[in-house]
This record gives sequence, C-alpha cells and structure tokens, in this order.
Amino acid sequence: MVPVLLAILALLGCAGSGGKASAPRALAAGADTSTPCRGANPGGIQHVIWVLMENKSSSKVVGNPSAPYLGSLAQRCGLATNDHGVSHPSLPNYIALTSGSTHGIADDRNPSAHHVAGPSIFSQVADNHRSWRSYEESMPGTCRRTNSGNYAVRHNPATYYTGLNPTCSSADVPYPQLSKDLSASQLPAFSFVTPNLCNDMHDCGIGAGDTWLSRELPKILNSSAYRSGTTAVFIAWDEDDHTSGNQIPLYVVAPSVRPGTVSGTSFQHPALLDATGQMLGLSGALSGHGGSALRSAFHL
Repeated sequence: MVPVLLAILALLGCAGSGGKASAPRALAAGADTSTPCRGANPGGIQHVIWVLMENKSSSKVVGNPSAPYLGSLAQRCGLATNDHGVSHPSLPNYIALTSGSTHGIADDRNPSAHHVAGPSIFSQVADNHRSWRSYEESMPGTCRRTNSGNYAVRHNPATYYTGLNPTCSSADVPYPQLSKDLSASQLPAFSFVTPNLCNDMHDCGIGAGDTWLSRELPKILNSSAYRSGTTAVFIAWDEDDHTSGNQIPLYVVAPSVRPGTVSGTSFQHPALLDATGQMLGLSGALSGHGGSALRSAFHL
C-alpha cells in the first residue's frame, strides 16, 4: 500500500525536498500561509496542536480529489503514509494516543463506564507546569461526559482520566474558545482539537472534513503563536475504515518541516505521544515510543 501512496504523492509533486535548512525565523505579520513549512532549523517548539479526524484509511484520503486542501497541505508540508491506529473502535485509539496504552478498553462506552487512572499527555503537561486544553466542537458545555447531538464524548479522551477531574471544567472547553485563545495569544502548550461528528469525516465524509480543515487550520497558521515559529500541528486519524490494516494518514505542519516531505516509516499512535513530549521538553514517563523517528522523519 505504501508504494502506491508514494506514487500518488509523486504525481502530485509531493516528493520530499532536501537542501540546507534555513535559520529559524518568525513569519512576518500577514505572511502568506500558503508556505507554512519552510525547512527552518528545528527546535524551540512551545505549542503542539493535535487535530483528530475519524475513521478513514490512508488509501481513501491521500490523493482523493474530494480532499484538495489536504492534497495541497501534503505538498506544502509533510505526510506520513504508514501511520497506524492500535485498535478498533474509536475510544481505545484516543486513550492510546493520549496515554500510550488502551488500558484494556475495547468499546466506545462513556466515562461512567471507564475510569482511567494513571498519567496522560494532559497530566504530564500539567505536572511540568505547562497548560493544556481540549477544544471540542459542538460540545454544549465544559467537560461534557455524555453525547450530545454531533458531539461524541468518546472523541474527548480528557473526560476519561480520573486524575483530570479537578481541572476538566476549565481545560476541556467548547471549540470556539480556540479562536479566543489564539486572538489573545494564550494558546496552551498542548491543544487537543476535536471536530464534531460531521466535520471529522465520521458522518459526512472526506469532503466535509477537508472543507472544515481548509476553513479552520488557517486560523492557527495565521496566529501569532504559529508565525513566531514555535508551534507544530499534527492532523491525525483515530483508526481506518477496517479496510487496510488500520493504516491512517498523519499530516505534519511546522516551520521546520521541509515542504513536500513524505515518510513511509511505520508509526503507531504512541509515536505522536512520544514526539510531543520530546518537543515540549516534558519529564515523566509515558508509554510512548517512536517519537525520535517521527521527529527525524519530519525535521522536527
């Protein structure tokens, strides 16, 4: 499957670029976000943002004409074509992404059925005296632990960790708060962004999710946090659609990424967890692995 994806990317002009990296520099105010990745020297990341999409395999997303924005993003930034979920259905993948383990979860039941103890990326960030927030689209209030309309609590992993109960109401917030935090230059060290069930590609398809990303991602790329050169963004999927061995795409956006970088290295969810901890300089052991390889592949 990977060779086929690489061939598609080659036709799109997405072959990895080399050359000497430029010195890190901030983007000027109003800079053209069509070039968010510049191959600058890595380092100095203060903010990491994950955007979680749903239930689509690499073979369905990469090169799909219904996803022109993601196709363009692959050319302008980076794409891992051999990333993998760890399980089915959704919830165990979200828990593994944020803690390094599924904790034995094998269903999508609400937090009332799964009280997850132990560390997570959220608690690790807090333990290192840094801030985190989950931005949940269509969530009707803070830290909602049951489904509501297009909001699915299984896609909001922070609500499952019992150690986060004291701070959940202030850190697990409806999605519009992200724009406010960006405008006020108050982006936390770690951000977990969950589109609703339509915009994450779960219910309304690839085109709907691509349109949402084309509208929402530029808000991040135009922010002072990104223009300063201190922010890395990852667009990830929880799992595939049960057709290709849980193989999912992972888009990597950061100033140090060389435009058009494509990696066929095999990764799983804990690699993103590990890489995030490394970039933010977090101490405290989580069961992540593969972060160094992910950072190396994308010049992070």
